[in-house]
Amino acid sequence: MDTSMETQPTQAGEKPSLIRGLTLLDSVLLLVSGIIGSSIFLTAKDIAGPLPSPVLFLLVWVLGAVISLFACFAFAELGSMFPDSGGQYIYLREAYGDLPAFLYGWMLFSVANGGSIAALAVASAAYMGGIVPFISQEHVIFAAAGINFTRAHLVGLILIVILTYVNVVGLRWGALLQNLSTWTKFTAMAAFVGLGFAIGKGNWSHFSAPTVGGLTLGLTPTQLISTLGVGLIAVFWAYDGWVYITWVAGEVKNPRRNVPLAMVLGILAVAAIYIAMNMTYVYAMPLTEIAQHDTIAHAAAARLFSPGAAVWLSGMIALSCFSAAATCTLSGARVYMAMAQHGIFFKKMAEVHPKWRTPAFSLIGQGVWAAVLTVSGRYDQLYTYVIFGMVLSYTLTVIALFVLRWKRPDIPRPYRCSGYPWLPGFYVLIGTVWTLNTIITRPTEAIAGMGIILIGVPGYLYWKWSGRKNIAVE
Repeated sequence: MDTSMETQPTQAGEKPSLIRGLTLLDSVLLLVSGIIGSSIFLTAKDIAGPLPSPVLFLLVWVLGAVISLFACFAFAELGSMFPDSGGQYIYLREAYGDLPAFLYGWMLFSVANGGSIAALAVASAAYMGGIVPFISQEHVIFAAAGINFTRAHLVGLILIVILTYVNVVGLRWGALLQNLSTWTKFTAMAAFVGLGFAIGKGNWSHFSAPTVGGLTLGLTPTQLISTLGVGLIAVFWAYDGWVYITWVAGEVKNPRRNVPLAMVLGILAVAAIYIAMNMTYVYAMPLTEIAQHDTIAHAAAARLFSPGAAVWLSGMIALSCFSAAATCTLSGARVYMAMAQHGIFFKKMAEVHPKWRTPAFSLIGQGVWAAVLTVSGRYDQLYTYVIFGMVLSYTLTVIALFVLRWKRPDIPRPYRCSGYPWLPGFYVLIGTVWTLNTIITRPTEAIAGMGIILIGVPGYLYWKWSGRKNIAVE
């Protein structure tokens, strides 16, 4: 990583800009770190329940990676066309205009990314409580309006401050913190898998299909598709996060090559890690037992090694959550900066710090709001409201590939979407069905989520009006 310019002040009258300091390796680590948070340690129950055999249980993770790659191929072409910070916000703006792009960015700031930082920071602190009891969520500092503010929440606030500060003072430091935590997380997960199969008290018979009355449980093609579809709901969210690399494209070296490549390599790396972790779970216990444990990693560690192993598992999960929070912090601020530069968000957030060459005010604003959500204690509930909006945004972005092929055929495309139009078209079909299913099965959350998104409309109108007013004055 070339960091020679990061602390070099700009010349008088020269407008400071971001530094392209992220290598391909930095980009892959950022993407992988952003995807792997806490879900791999928790979601196995939701997937094992509807799936009747270990083969299908593992196959659904492969399918999740393949379908995610279909979207990545589309995003990769868009990233090669617009290699600037803001990523998905930029793609939506180019295809549909300011308002849809703003509502996407508003959703990220208000709930999706801000809530993720809060949730991951508190989760990291809570799992640290398994090692350091003083931090435990059982220790309530104060309670008001049904909200219990615990020591874990306090430590979560401290982590948000640390992550924000490190990223404000330079891309180099933010990337180093992220890379260090990610490599440490990889090492811990590799040890869990390696030792689990080498010395763990598991059994290979768990990989055999279950039987009912002595007969192997079978499924018709229709039942198979339905069953895999149910399992994919949880798997897709476990793979969510690969879009982060597009948000920081303006700081990636040779972005037209490295952003698309990082997305593909990152998804493949995550798929390998997820499959290895889930194979370890199956080795530890049969699917019927996996379906009974909310915290499968702890249960598997206790079965493979001893009940005492749950302590170091808590440390691994805490580290994983912290690493993911670091990625959210570094990446999200670049979206708000792009919005502000287009005149549809807080003006101060458009500025790049002249010495540190980072979107310092955007990072600070993001950190302050994440802290507010942490204190409110409502971040998890709010996030469930915008789940369908996030899926919808991915689907609309893949559709944007088709729109821009027609609308902007003149823009250079160093990478062209693999399998176009069939693979992105298939993803659009899946995303549309998934979004409609969410609206039908969870109407309350969908309506609340739409309300949160539409709350941003008055803000958009204000910033547009303010921008026109400033132009008129000038």
